[in-house]
Amino acid sequence: MSCETTVLYRPVGPTELRLIAESGFGAFPPRLPEQPIFYPVLTEDYARQIARDWNVSASGAGYVTKFAVCNEFLARYPIKMVGGAVHRELWIPAEELGELNRNIVGQIEVIAEYKTKEEAT
Repeated sequence: MSCETTVLYRPVGPTELRLIAESGFGAFPPRLPEQPIFYPVLTEDYARQIARDWNVSASGAGYVTKFAVCNEFLARYPIKMVGGAVHRELWIPAEELGELNRNIVGQIEVIAEYKTKEEAT
C-alpha cells in the first residue's frame, strides 16, 4: 500500500498482544461487545503511561505497540484531547476496526514492555 501515513500507538495487555501476534503482527483483534470504541493514541508517552499504569495493574503486563496508518483513512476521525497535551487519541468505532487494519502500512511493532515483579521473574 502506498500512502502518506501517521504513526499511532496502542497500549495492550498480554491477551491482546497474543492475538496481534497470531495475526502476524498485521492486525488488531476485534473488540469485545463491551468495547464499542478502539482507542489508538497519538503519542508514545501517553501509550507508555497507559501500559504501565493501567495494563500492568489489570493483567500483570502492559505493552506499547507502534504502527502506521494511511492518513486518508484517519482523516475522518477528529483527534480527541482527553487530558493534558500528551493525552490525545482517536475514537474509532469497533465496527470500523477491520477497515483500520486494512489501512495499516507495515507491521505492528512492540516497542515497550512493562510487567509486575511477579510477571518479570
